Amino acid sequence: MFLPIDEQLALMKRGCAELINEAELREKLKKNRPMIVKAGFDPTAPDLHLGHTVLIQKLRHFQQLGHHVHFLIGDFTGMIGDPTGKNETRKPLTREDVLRNAETYKEQIFKILDREKTTVVFNSEWLTKLDIYSFMELAGKTTVARMLERDDFQNRYKSGSEISIVEFFYPLFQGYDSVAMKADIELGGTDQKFNLLMGRVLQKRYGQEEQCVLTMPILEGTDGVQKMSKSLGNYIGINEAPDAMFGKIMSISDDLMFRYYELLSDRTLDEIADMRQKMASGELHPKHIKMALGSELVDRYHGAGAGADAASNFDKVFANKENPDEMPEFDFSLAQEDRRLSAFIASIAFAKSNGEARRLIGQAGVSLDGETVSDENYEFTTAGTFVLKVGKRRFARITVR
Repeated sequence: MFLPIDEQLALMKRGCAELINEAELREKLKKNRPMIVKAGFDPTAPDLHLGHTVLIQKLRHFQQLGHHVHFLIGDFTGMIGDPTGKNETRKPLTREDVLRNAETYKEQIFKILDREKTTVVFNSEWLTKLDIYSFMELAGKTTVARMLERDDFQNRYKSGSEISIVEFFYPLFQGYDSVAMKADIELGGTDQKFNLLMGRVLQKRYGQEEQCVLTMPILEGTDGVQKMSKSLGNYIGINEAPDAMFGKIMSISDDLMFRYYELLSDRTLDEIADMRQKMASGELHPKHIKMALGSELVDRYHGAGAGADAASNFDKVFANKENPDEMPEFDFSLAQEDRRLSAFIASIAFAKSNGEARRLIGQAGVSLDGETVSDENYEFTTAGTFVLKVGKRRFARITVR
């Protein structure tokens, strides 16, 4: 039994950027059968972050409505590399890299999706079986002019930057995935619109009913400005330690907090609107609303109760100025040649380099046992055990011998 169409659409459209098109989707829903819902992910990196989970959370909504979710791992397309938003041809990944990353994806997605209601598929299952004749038939379904309608291709073509022929095949392969899967609806980010529409084009030309397309917004990172990305350092990884995840969520702005709520939380839109109104009236403090979000997301990825523990640790560190109960421990030998604190900070990956560590010290962002270190060339000179704090969230216990 399915919910009434209007109720289904309300949940499907929650937080979405665009639906192409609603009239067609209504017709599909009138058939009163589970739809095949497709979303593809190229396993180009081993870990997912909250930006990736916007789509996965939307897939979960479709599962709750009784539809069939097909989580597509682009093990074939991942070796080509999605050209979306790229200003140069990307170096291809090896088959080994892609398969290794794919395994981690399979582990991570079931922190959100119902394993029993999810079909995991790999596009190598059909793309590697295309013979040269089928390949040529696929290539004949569109034109170079159509490909150059894409902003990224068009800009690179005008600037004289290289575009490999292989990159032209990426949208075709993604579209052909929809043909092979007989998808009823495909989800993707707003930056994927061209590729998603290619699925509609190819399904029509292969004699299938066209899929509907639902695009989701690109989630901003902790800086509140740019797309969440590991390369930009503004990401919140779903495999990060509970305290680190919670601390990063607490660092986002109040406005961004409600965007995270809408796209990532299980709370209803009415509940979110109520929290927003109570914050505006002063009835609720933004900190408490943000802590509730942090607890919900930490629980989702680390198990029930992990969010409350992370919230308690956060309060100890930031509200009560206490050290966290648990922190990594390191040994330091006074016999070693380089005894600078900056070098040590870089060696334990609390900074990307010695230079960054020195800048953190110069900005009063480093302390030992609660005392700010101001000398960028500070060296360990005495034995003992110290609590090192770097920035707002990184702690370590150092035993100097």
